[in-house]
Amino acid sequence: MSMILSASVVRVRDGLPLSASTDYDQSMGMQECRKYFKMLSKKLSQLPDRCTLKTGQYNINFISSLGVSYMMLCTENYPSVLAFCFLDELQKEFITTYNMMKTNTAIRPYCFIEFDNFIQRTKQRYNNTRSLSTKMNLADMQTEIKLRPPYQISVSELGSANGFSQVPVGVYKGTGKISAAPHQRLEPVTLPGIVSFVLSLLCGALNLIRGFHAIESLLQNEGEDFSYVIAFFLGTAACLYQCYLFVYYTGWRNAKSFLTFGLICLCNMYLYELRNLWQLFFHVTVGAFSTLQIRLRQPQGKSPDYNV
Repeated sequence: MSMILSASVVRVRDGLPLSASTDYDQSMGMQECRKYFKMLSKKLSQLPDRCTLKTGQYNINFISSLGVSYMMLCTENYPSVLAFCFLDELQKEFITTYNMMKTNTAIRPYCFIEFDNFIQRTKQRYNNTRSLSTKMNLADMQTEIKLRPPYQISVSELGSANGFSQVPVGVYKGTGKISAAPHQRLEPVTLPGIVSFVLSLLCGALNLIRGFHAIESLLQNEGEDFSYVIAFFLGTAACLYQCYLFVYYTGWRNAKSFLTFGLICLCNMYLYELRNLWQLFFHVTVGAFSTLQIRLRQPQGKSPDYNV
């Protein structure tokens, strides 16, 4: 009998489970599939927004959008169009019920476990196809899947002990292949992120102005230290690079943001004699705040454009 067996909601950036259906099946096949769920959760940020993993008599399907992934386990003969309609319905309800700030700041596993009530009701409907609403346009979803089929993950990709091997880079999403990491989209900008971006630009501008003043002073007084000029311009470059890291995805992004913040701290330590404590506190605090916002704004999968 074809049916949906379980479903879960997972945060993309770190694989934190936010909600899941309550399942009582303890068979060996189900336990093995739960292992696949955990392994996939750790690599969601590296996978396309719509994927399928075939594991013998079971299939795992998932979609990702706005930093959250919706996963489901079904029997191998369950129709693919119904599986992705089910996931799309979970996605719409979850986005409507919980705002992005809550999902981004959640620290406890299954902190939205009450969403299980909706998962169970929806699962019962989809396991009884005669009770499905006639308003659902399955033809549109079927056309969408034909035009942009799910990426097929092979079980062999889950072979390594700490997850599965890297999927080749430099290919496109939606055609069974993955796009290159440098072009990966980031989560939508939040208000704190905009504030940090503006403040970083302000700090960069202040450093630039002080740098030009230091050059003027150096030309007028031969005894002035040229290293102050370098410190101001390095501070400007660091602030502008923080803005770049916030806007664009790049490899080792978090590590680069911490190194950039370290450079900002070193420049301000060197400029201790030219700035008062409040100015130093402002520049260092803005650098720390921008580093935090870069860390919080994680890559996301492409938003699905299902016409259901």
